[in-house]
Amino acid sequence: MSLDPTVTDPDLYKVVFENARVRILEYRDQPGARTHPHRHPDSVMVTLSAFQRRVTAGTRIVDVQLRAGEARWVGAQEHSGENIGDSETRSIFVELKEPGLEPPSSTDAPLGPSAA
Repeated sequence: MSLDPTVTDPDLYKVVFENARVRILEYRDQPGARTHPHRHPDSVMVTLSAFQRRVTAGTRIVDVQLRAGEARWVGAQEHSGENIGDSETRSIFVELKEPGLEPPSSTDAPLGPSAA
């Protein structure tokens, strides 16, 4: 089964640009919406709206609250998400196609977006 978010949740993730080095996804959902488990490569996320989300990977759970206009690093990870706020989630993901220098550790790597 594919863990590509455009396959697991095609109603939420749309490809807006792609070339040999990057893929850019638009993500939109409504309060209460949930994603299926999916995988992101190393990415930069830019928030287009303020939102609250719960990101889950196995037994790890992180609640995230972001303002509109933030740019965050999202290290390669597999997770599912849920809109736990009362507003629409809108964001852009710039996925890198080139591999990172170090493979992430599933227990030590940040879950969800990070400021670094």
